[in-house]
Amino acid sequence: MDIIPGGSRPSMRAPAEYFTGTVRQDPVIEAADPARVRAVSVTFEPGARTAWHTHPLGQTLVVTAGRGLVQSWGGPVQEIRMGDVVWFPPGEKHWHGAAPDTAMVHLAIQEALDGKAVDWLEHVSDEQYRGG
Repeated sequence: MDIIPGGSRPSMRAPAEYFTGTVRQDPVIEAADPARVRAVSVTFEPGARTAWHTHPLGQTLVVTAGRGLVQSWGGPVQEIRMGDVVWFPPGEKHWHGAAPDTAMVHLAIQEALDGKAVDWLEHVSDEQYRGG
């Protein structure tokens, strides 16, 4: 058993290569092999969002605060709120982030396949973010 004291791991600013706006990541689960689960608490300032991306084994989001937006490739931009749970199947191209005027925090849970949990793609344009 491992007990990791709250606040013992530093927050990280999410890299601009994969995110637009101000985003902070706080590690939650970094299980050692052979476990594959990974989880991070992600805080998005208003208007901040991920780039388009996929996950080889899918991803679950649990919204813990605020209001956000999600979109799968070819689908509509949809609103998410505290308490919502979102599932993206393996390989589904998508993005997620805060609403334009409200911050959002979610727990992002995914599994790694051969050590890789995400494939990053292009940035979400402002027009795509606005649903255009």
